[in-house]
Parts: sequence; structure tokens; C-alpha cells
Amino acid sequence: MAILVDADTKVLVQGITGSEGAFHTRQMVAYGTKVVAGVTPGKGGTSLDGIPVYDAVAEAVEAERVDASVLFVPAAFAPEALLEGAAAGIPLLVCITEGIPLHAMLSTYHLLRAYPVRLIGPNCPGVISPGQAKMGVIPPAAFTPGPVGIVSRSGTLTYEIAHHLSQAGIGQSTVVGIGGDPIIGSSFVDLLPLFEDDPETEVVVLVGEIGGGAEDEAAQWWAENGTKPLVAYIAGFSAPPGKRMGHAGAIVTGGDDTAQAKADRLEKAGIPVARTPTEVARLVQEALR
Repeated sequence: MAILVDADTKVLVQGITGSEGAFHTRQMVAYGTKVVAGVTPGKGGTSLDGIPVYDAVAEAVEAERVDASVLFVPAAFAPEALLEGAAAGIPLLVCITEGIPLHAMLSTYHLLRAYPVRLIGPNCPGVISPGQAKMGVIPPAAFTPGPVGIVSRSGTLTYEIAHHLSQAGIGQSTVVGIGGDPIIGSSFVDLLPLFEDDPETEVVVLVGEIGGGAEDEAAQWWAENGTKPLVAYIAGFSAPPGKRMGHAGAIVTGGDDTAQAKADRLEKAGIPVARTPTEVARLVQEALR
């Protein structure tokens, strides 16, 4: 089993005819994802490798069954594209786009709450259920099917940790990159219940970063609701205060949001925290015993 996306998920690609959209659509199809349609305004009536392209999301949804949409839309147009997808009734939006202005994403976030939609991202690598389907830019070579769910603020660290797990013979159920921007659609706390309810996920790995309180919120939720083992890794143990590290949301503003401080609080809550990506596999092996 998996969460969010599986072998039966019918996917729409917004921005399918752009260079990034076209490239990653082909990668998704090659992996086995059922991409049923694309949308690019002004390109309706054309196709990409046999995938029909529509001018508007509503047209695509009327013509095809669509379960989820992945967005490769330029930052200036991404907020409108997100709202278009939500208004068309698509229940899952995965926004790969980075560089969306903070004020635009803030207003879009609140507008999306009026719809029955789950947003992953923006500025995220996407979602993969190994051996079934993927949405976004996640390179599938690092992933293998198995019992470990991963939810992460980082893209490349996710790939590295999954690689170490796979090398240790430990596969993954679903891997979700939630994005590192200050305003994102789904937090750790939004997604942990899905892994908790998934019968084939036996252990969950949480990949956090410096800055913000998302990891503390996750630890509190898991302490109150989680029944499965949770293993964590926090990126940024050597990050100097006040310097942004990689993501807009990854910045130490005080002593409470350093990697060490977060790790201390997670461990106090009974959650083991790896100090290196390679150590995650060892902690997961112990949790699976």
C-alpha cells in the first residue's frame, strides 16, 4: 500500500509543454505513472507523446479522470494555476515550482483552504511510492519498495537517506518531500497521520532542518498519536546562526531552532535522531527488529 499516489493514480501535468514539464513528464511515464493529460494555455489540442494537452484544467478534468496534478508552472503563474486545479476539484496538488513570492503564496494558501484539496509544496521534489508511481522530480534510482515512510523538508537529503536505506536492504512505502519554503501546503503533522494509518508502513523517517517549529509539532503529535517507530534526522548541525542554509525556511534565528536544540527535544520525546544521513539506516534497522 502507499499514501497520496499509487499505481492507479491518474495524473495531470500543469505546464506539461515547458522544458521542465516535458522532461519530467517523460520521466514519470517511464517510471509507470499514469499521466493522463496536460495543461498549457494556448497549447490545447496538441499532445506530448500521445498525452492530450488542454488549455484549461477544467477542460482536462471534464475529458479525463484526474486524481492528482503536478505543477511545473513558472512562479509568476503558479498561484493562479494552484487555484485553477483546486477549483476543478482535483484532490491532490503537487507544486514543484520554486521562487513563488512569499506574499503570493500566503494568500494562495488561505484561498486553497476553501477547497477539499491537499497541497504538497511548493518548492518540493514531489512524491514517490517506489515501484508504483512518482509525481515530480524525484530520481527513482535511490528508492526501492518496502516498509519505511519518509517525510522530508529537504530534497537531496531525502534521496541520500533513501539510498542508504535501500543499500541496507530497507525499502520505502511512500516518500514525500514537503518543501522548505516558509509557506507550504502540508506540514509534517498533516502527513504523519497518513503514514500512521497505512498498514504497510512500519517505520517513519522524518527529515527536518534548522529553523521553525515543524519538527517540535511533529514530535508532539507523534507522542500523542503515533504507534509506530519514528526516526529523525535534522540537517544543519554546523549552520551558523542567522545564515540561510539552502531553503528559505532553513535559518537559525535563535538558540531554540538550531539542529542540536531540535535533536535534544526530539530525543527527550523518545524519538532517536541520527547525526548523519548514513546513521538513519542503522536506527531504522533497530526500529524494525
